[in-house]
Amino acid sequence: MVTVPAPPTQVGAAIPAHTPHAVSVTLPTWQDNVYYEEGDARVTSKMECGYPRFFIHPYIQKLCTRLVQKFGKPAENGMLFPSRKVAERCRTFMKQYYTPAHDRVGIVRIAQCEIAPLEPSCELQPVPIFIVLFPTDAFSVAKQFWQHTGDIISSRMAEYCLRIMDQNESTTTLPTTQTIEPKPKHGTGRYGRRNVATTSSSTTPSNIRNQQDEEDTDQHFYVEERYGRNLPVEYSDRAKRALKRRIAGVLTEAEQTNLALTTTQQDLEQQRLRKGDRGIKGLSEDDVYLFPSGMSAIFHAFLATTLVGDASRSSVCFGFPYTDTLKILQKFGAGCHFYGMGEDENIDELEALLQSGERILGLFCELPSNPLLKSPNIKRLRQLADTYRFFIVVDETIGNFSNVSVLEWADMVVSSLTKVFSGDSNVMGGSLVLNPNRRHYQALVNALTSDYEDLVWGEDAVFMERNSRDFRARSKIINENAEAICDLLSSHPKVVHVYYPKYTTKEHYLAVKNVDGGFGGLFSLMLKGEKQATQFYDNLNCAKGPSLGTNFTLASPYTILAHYTELDWASQFGVERHLIRVSVGLEDRDHLLSMFKHALDAVTEE
Repeated sequence: MVTVPAPPTQVGAAIPAHTPHAVSVTLPTWQDNVYYEEGDARVTSKMECGYPRFFIHPYIQKLCTRLVQKFGKPAENGMLFPSRKVAERCRTFMKQYYTPAHDRVGIVRIAQCEIAPLEPSCELQPVPIFIVLFPTDAFSVAKQFWQHTGDIISSRMAEYCLRIMDQNESTTTLPTTQTIEPKPKHGTGRYGRRNVATTSSSTTPSNIRNQQDEEDTDQHFYVEERYGRNLPVEYSDRAKRALKRRIAGVLTEAEQTNLALTTTQQDLEQQRLRKGDRGIKGLSEDDVYLFPSGMSAIFHAFLATTLVGDASRSSVCFGFPYTDTLKILQKFGAGCHFYGMGEDENIDELEALLQSGERILGLFCELPSNPLLKSPNIKRLRQLADTYRFFIVVDETIGNFSNVSVLEWADMVVSSLTKVFSGDSNVMGGSLVLNPNRRHYQALVNALTSDYEDLVWGEDAVFMERNSRDFRARSKIINENAEAICDLLSSHPKVVHVYYPKYTTKEHYLAVKNVDGGFGGLFSLMLKGEKQATQFYDNLNCAKGPSLGTNFTLASPYTILAHYTELDWASQFGVERHLIRVSVGLEDRDHLLSMFKHALDAVTEE
């Protein structure tokens, strides 16, 4: 029997409780979720954390405030990013979507800051941070970029930097700041302009601010800081290699045990000669790319299609997706054909569109989808892709590769490692896997080689590797628990509908289901109306908040959280306001069944 801690019940408490880098937050009642979406202080003032792409972690907020105070101007705000390339993408996005009140208010600039010890040690590495500075009223636009792309900085990285700065402030009251020569940009981008660099060897933060007045000027300064703890860089590199092999399905039992990993050419060739757990001949760790979040993996899969294919073509979003996937295709590309129902007749419509002469760049889908758990006919979509030469990108997060094999039918498979792969809900991560047997494989390798940056903070990789060692065993228990609960709910008179791969587009799911796989741990249910949904949710004695794939059962009023500003739009595709989504955990099965029966007993018919 797996012991799962009791869920926190206080609004705003971290999930898991007392976890500094938790990726969920307690919203124990239906009304709490509404208050959160409306920005009501009854909830927002109590939040210890939140899902990191939607709620910027307190460590990151604190670090950003301190850096903006040092290097920003009055009435400016800022957002931190892990690389110059990401910061430049944010600036381009803001130029497109931010409308300033008047010309001079609209300045968006990038400052580069490197945080390092006052007493450098060869064992310590400085931390580069890139600050996008903008008028305060542009924050919501910068936040959209943060949320949509998922190219965020790690809360552990922010904690590391804050400790460096705190240590320095205890050493000296006046940190030394000096300017450095600008580094060359990655190309001449749309908003690339000549840098204005200072020449003095030492200057105050106020002097730096005076030199930041010209629009699009980039600032480069070195902030000497101090930190006394070593980050296990060598081990984090091994952890990343282990993660890549585990995701590719080529990690051997010996490597799993001691992480005695090699990356020689001979080792890679041996990997490619065996099919591995995913059943794809030629697949190796080199075909796996790690990202700071699952959405980052999706964003960069999309960017790869634009680098290899005709970027002037629209993409296709097939099926109702997790919210930001559609936003990426709509806001960063040439347009998007949206087939929100994801049914077989929608494939007929897509085929008719292609037969009419329309050409598309790529098709993005989930298998199964979130939150309706629909599975598309991926084999038929593959036939269309081969005929009309477009990419297929499949998000396998919900099914996960212990249950389904979708890489065979895709050009790229993406996943949020934050979810069931990690399970502990204390670290963010994402992955992208290339199918080495597809037509555009080498071109995609070349595109990712030119675009890819390893932005995964080393400490996060260490946590992710440790968390995922028992991924398959946990997945099996979760599958069995979820199926038992869904069997109970599907036959209950108070439940209108259960969305679960065992009942929803079952034939398409079974077509890619592994022999020893299950139906996954996520399901959604509908009761008669919002009153009944509220009664059920408020009386369900499990963790309640955003995210999924946790080792503990986690529920949320999904549509309220994901689509509060577009509820009518979502309902067109069957995602109703009173839909409840449940991610099943590792708790004792009888306890879970009793818990759901109790919640159903609290539901009234009227």
